[in-house]
Amino acid sequence: MPRILIEEQGHKIEVPILLTAVSGKIRVKNRSIVNEYGTPVAVRRDGFALSNYVEWQIGYDVVKKEVEKLAESSLPDTEFIGANGKTKALYELSEYIWYFYKWGIIEKRDLEEVVNYLNSIPDNNLIDNNSELQIDRSHPMAKSINGFDFEYTQVKYPLLMHKFHGYEIVTEIKITEKQYAVGTQPMLYLCFPITELKTQNNLIGRTANAKEVANFEITENNISVFLEMLKMFGILSNGHKHDVLQIINTILL
Repeated sequence: MPRILIEEQGHKIEVPILLTAVSGKIRVKNRSIVNEYGTPVAVRRDGFALSNYVEWQIGYDVVKKEVEKLAESSLPDTEFIGANGKTKALYELSEYIWYFYKWGIIEKRDLEEVVNYLNSIPDNNLIDNNSELQIDRSHPMAKSINGFDFEYTQVKYPLLMHKFHGYEIVTEIKITEKQYAVGTQPMLYLCFPITELKTQNNLIGRTANAKEVANFEITENNISVFLEMLKMFGILSNGHKHDVLQIINTILL
């Protein structure tokens, strides 16, 4: 993703959103109601509609050895040690928090409240330790399709949704299998209506241009959402909790 655009005087950050990505961290999806399961949209073919939203697997750090990705951070010289022992820099969510703290919109006490909250949460109350949030596999049943006999089962993944009061922005936490290891992991996504994007030409009713980029604005009016997301990241797992506490220490330096 391209680097953010920072407007120091206006206390505003514009995040470039690639609208035509078909995979990766940001995708345009469609759903008619907020708790409906979203489906990807081929915006180059089908165009944009009012029921579209952006699903963004927002991050909060970058490993400093990942030079190409590190170049996307506006704060490559910041540094903390992650739960995995790797040296990291602030990126995306933590990057935004850093600027608004520097500008005096987020105060020291706001960050200290997040630290106190996370330190009050026992490890067994973190989301990845919640026994109710497990992937559910139904009992196999015999099913014949086109002459082949199959064992049919359904796999259901837990999904937590949180609506921010006063905003058309929600977070989704999906419990999925770990990609490269045994076990499950909670993944956090930021979701917001397509109409929240800033573009030169109205998106609704037209198709996307090749590699079209729109901007999502972060201002003092919605930065509280991102601070709340940082807090929410901290309750996902022990590793996330460690990272968020280290991020806040880095911001407060």
